[in-house]
Amino acid sequence: MDCNRCHHVESPTAGTLFHRVRFGARKAFGIVFEMSATTKGLSSSQVAKRYGISRTTAWTFMHKVRNAMKSSKGHPLTGDVQVDEFVFGGKESQKQGRSTDSKKKKIIGAVELTDEGKVKRVYFNKIGDYSSKSLSGIFDNHISADAHVLTDKWTGYVPISKRFNIEQKYSDKGGSMKQMHTIIHQLKSWLRSTYSWIHEDHIEKYLDEFSYRINRSIYKQTIFHNLILRMLNAQPITYQMIKISN
Repeated sequence: MDCNRCHHVESPTAGTLFHRVRFGARKAFGIVFEMSATTKGLSSSQVAKRYGISRTTAWTFMHKVRNAMKSSKGHPLTGDVQVDEFVFGGKESQKQGRSTDSKKKKIIGAVELTDEGKVKRVYFNKIGDYSSKSLSGIFDNHISADAHVLTDKWTGYVPISKRFNIEQKYSDKGGSMKQMHTIIHQLKSWLRSTYSWIHEDHIEKYLDEFSYRINRSIYKQTIFHNLILRMLNAQPITYQMIKISN
């Protein structure tokens, strides 16, 4: 847009996550729609080929979309909630349970259930270890203090139970928290089938993408509109801000 008085040229995408996008708005909207509506997921290589852009450009823009998918932390999980930790990555020999020196990505998840016992909402966080300090992050950010939280018998949850209503049961190989383990399986399957490799510094963005779609799965008609609004209201970020610092 050109100002009639000072002739300053201002882009309508300035100050948004669409700022300085290197391809047309129609392609950008197409990528946003696919990332919000599809459940199979898209890799940057697939997007680059489909929309005729470079892989780096596709990777950068997709991370901008994932940035808009990040939780506002304003709607904590309530009612019956299941919490568990797990790892994601390749196989490692002689690594069992909660190995502290494992190179696998450590993740904690929380699932809110409906009255019928079905999955309603989910959140995931990357954790550095299995200490109470690391585990408490998902409680403080995403779980209401009034929720009834079910965990396994891991001692790291004991200090947290002083602030949250936690019930601990033996895992029974996932049988005591079937909904949680079903979602974990779906998340791992999605990550493995879509992406060949995910860097430690970016795993949180992919977790946000997965959670965003699950949490709005019953709002298919508005999920795209909601995501566009989030991108318009978010501050712009650049490739330099997204890429890994060496």
